[in-house]
Amino acid sequence: MDSILLTIKKMLGIETDYDGFDVDIIVGINSAFMSLNQLGVGPEIGYGITTIDDEWADFLVADTNLEGVKSYVYLKTRLLFDPPSNSFLVDAITKQITELEWRLNVQADTVAE
Repeated sequence: MDSILLTIKKMLGIETDYDGFDVDIIVGINSAFMSLNQLGVGPEIGYGITTIDDEWADFLVADTNLEGVKSYVYLKTRLLFDPPSNSFLVDAITKQITELEWRLNVQADTVAE
């Protein structure tokens, strides 16, 4: 699946053909991309999606080994769109996000060198 929106919808457990939450999900996705930009990951000018037609290849350069971006965008979007009510689960997701931020930042620095 190449569409960023469809990938994240599927990971959130939302049918890909249901568009009732698309605006909310797009806002979460774009917030995650803003955070990635501040970490030095992705295009220097930043990145955001607007439709189902925006694809991962538009954000990820093929040889950068940044596939963790997909998990990061999902986790950040999930916390904004559908946060778990269990505080232990929120803490676990937050720790995953923190680790991904560190790893993606290190990988982006390695690619930039």
